[in-house]
Amino acid sequence: MANIGANTAAAAGLIIDGESLSLDVLRRFADSRGTVTLSEQARGRMARSIEVVREAVRTDRVSYGITTGFGAFANKRISADQVRQLQLNLVRSHACGVGEPLAAPLVRRMLLLKANSLAAGISGVRTELVDALLALLNNDVLPVIPSRGSVGASGDLAPLAHLSLCLIGEGEALQDGRRLEGAEVCRAAGLEPIALEAKEGLALINGTQLSLALALDGLFAAESLLAASIVIGALTVDGLAGSYAPFDARIHEASRSPHQMEVARRFRMLLTASAIHSDHENCDRVQDPYAVRCMPQVLGAVEGAIAHARDVLGSAVNGVTDNPLIFGRDILSGGNFHAEPLALLSDYLAIAVAEIASMSERRTDLLDRRVNPALSMFLTTEPGLESGFMIAHVAAAALTSENRTLAHPASVDNVTTSAGQEDHVSMAPWAGFKLQRICANTAHVLAIEALAAAHAIDKLQPLQTTDPLQQVHALIRRNVAYRPYDHRLDRDIATLATLIERRALTSFVT
Repeated sequence: MANIGANTAAAAGLIIDGESLSLDVLRRFADSRGTVTLSEQARGRMARSIEVVREAVRTDRVSYGITTGFGAFANKRISADQVRQLQLNLVRSHACGVGEPLAAPLVRRMLLLKANSLAAGISGVRTELVDALLALLNNDVLPVIPSRGSVGASGDLAPLAHLSLCLIGEGEALQDGRRLEGAEVCRAAGLEPIALEAKEGLALINGTQLSLALALDGLFAAESLLAASIVIGALTVDGLAGSYAPFDARIHEASRSPHQMEVARRFRMLLTASAIHSDHENCDRVQDPYAVRCMPQVLGAVEGAIAHARDVLGSAVNGVTDNPLIFGRDILSGGNFHAEPLALLSDYLAIAVAEIASMSERRTDLLDRRVNPALSMFLTTEPGLESGFMIAHVAAAALTSENRTLAHPASVDNVTTSAGQEDHVSMAPWAGFKLQRICANTAHVLAIEALAAAHAIDKLQPLQTTDPLQQVHALIRRNVAYRPYDHRLDRDIATLATLIERRALTSFVT
């Protein structure tokens, strides 16, 4: 039953067990949160692992972070009567994040991921910690977590320390826009402040939950951006009076690329019978530019990157990333807290999403420069008197250039920390933050193309586009009116960017 519950966001809520959290649940979680509880099986596993930790303290067994210090102090022994103070000191000293606080959806996701990781039952902590994390989540008491200060190795130490302060009565949180501090945070969640026992502070802050939450954010955004790029790209094909031949299934079957074949199939869903297309069937244009003709190849590669991200993150959401870990009677130190897999993945997605924007900007330029002779330069009604979409394209170019800089991989960087003990770090949080920025930029670049393509379709009337693309055009026009003369475009761009980010175009290609 726990396995089923963990994958079902039903009215009864979500049951976590450290094994069964899914990407589908996480996609829905931001919009439709129910009460989250810990499964009975997980409670049993956790109870067994905490006894191993307690025995290590009783017998003075050398165990990292339990009877020793941390990082460069790993060789310093800690006596049994100092174990609780050690954990308290750890949380306090590591709460040194800087920068703007994380957005609420990221904090909620971090709370869920942290609780699920501890629920696996190999971290050596009490069930009370998971219950407390879920109390914060279920009461929407969201820790105030500074966004910067983690290098993504030994986990996301500073961000998770700020989260952990809320469990011990020393943190800050927001509830319904009201700022809470200290014990007030615990009261709002219905908690008593927790006195941390052996290993519990370490288990709370040693993990990659920020890096993972950011990578998931990037994956979900990339999925909606890819769908939007196909829908908007297809609208541009007709706006440019482009050829449908490059989307022929035979071409893509010859590539042997399943992702390319799938993207081409989605284009064919949209590029059906069109009066615009029929009107230029006998024109003398031999081939369209790459930004139009090669969309299945480029966006197929993006689909491949997204598919890889689903595989990696689908496993990572049930991963245990603190240290040391408890296996039977063994307490083993390792490096699951190293977020290199997430750093590489976020960098890969950043490059893929940047390519979506790069190609979209080129298509906007093609719409502007009268590749379709039935249109005027910059889609103006009175060329010269008006500028039309001239500067909208400039905005797309600026955002695309910014993406190219941001797409430089964070994971190739390294700063040695903790006096050389932690001598290789992942920079996964920075990779995730850059990915977020690239996704936001790309939504606006696609919004500019969507405005231009819809404007072109309007100007080609009475010729009609395909039936599916008429529905796309109608959706755009329900949100942004057609205005044939010069007007400010910033609000229109923002409106369509929000539409794209909310997955409003995804249904057209699913």
